[in-house]
Amino acid sequence: MEGVTIVQHPLVQHKLTLLRDKNRSTKSFRELCRELGILMCYEVTRDLPLGLVEIDTPMARMMAPRIAGKKLVFAPILRAGMAFVEGMLELVPSARVSHIGLYRDPDTLVAVEYFFKAPVDVAERLVVVVAPVIATANTAVAAVDRLKERGARDIRYVCLITVPTAIERLRGIHPDVHVWTAAIDERLDDDAFIVPGLGDAGDRAYGTR
Repeated sequence: MEGVTIVQHPLVQHKLTLLRDKNRSTKSFRELCRELGILMCYEVTRDLPLGLVEIDTPMARMMAPRIAGKKLVFAPILRAGMAFVEGMLELVPSARVSHIGLYRDPDTLVAVEYFFKAPVDVAERLVVVVAPVIATANTAVAAVDRLKERGARDIRYVCLITVPTAIERLRGIHPDVHVWTAAIDERLDDDAFIVPGLGDAGDRAYGTR
C-alpha cells in the first residue's frame, strides 16, 4: 500500500499480540504501549538526516554523526496517544510535544476538538502524530488538518492498528503524510471499532469506560 510502512519486526508483532488480549491489565496495557512506542519510534526516525560534529573521546578527537537540524515534535492525540508517546519521549527526550485533544462523537463519528497546543516553530520541525489506532480516520484527518493550519509541513503518522478504508481516507486527503503501522486489520464494526482490533485504547490504558 503506497505511503504506508507496516512494521514487521518480531518484537513489535509479539507485543502487539499481547496488547490485543482482552485479559491484559490496565498497568500491563500502558507498559506495552510505552514499549511499542519505543520500537515504533526507531522505525519512523530511521531516515533522519545526520551531520558530522567534532568531539573528543577519552582516547582521541574525531568526527562523529549527530542528528542534524531541529529536534522532533511528537503530537499525541489525547487520551490514548499519551500512553503511546511515553516510550518515544524516552528515546528522544529533547523532542517537543504538541497535544491534540480530539474525540469522536459517538453518534456522528465526527472528530470534535477540545484542545490544541503546538510549538511556535512547528513549521520548521518534523512532526510525528501518535495514536494507537486509525479507525474511521476522521480524527486522524482532523489532527493533520490542525497541524497544517499551524504551519506544519513535514508530518508523519504512527499507529499500531488501522484498516484499509482508514488509510485510503487519510492518504486521499493528505497524500504527503506517510503512515507507519504495525497491523492493517480487516474492517470496522457497526460502531466504527476495528475488528479484530484491541478495543477502546483510551479506556484500556486508563481504566475508564
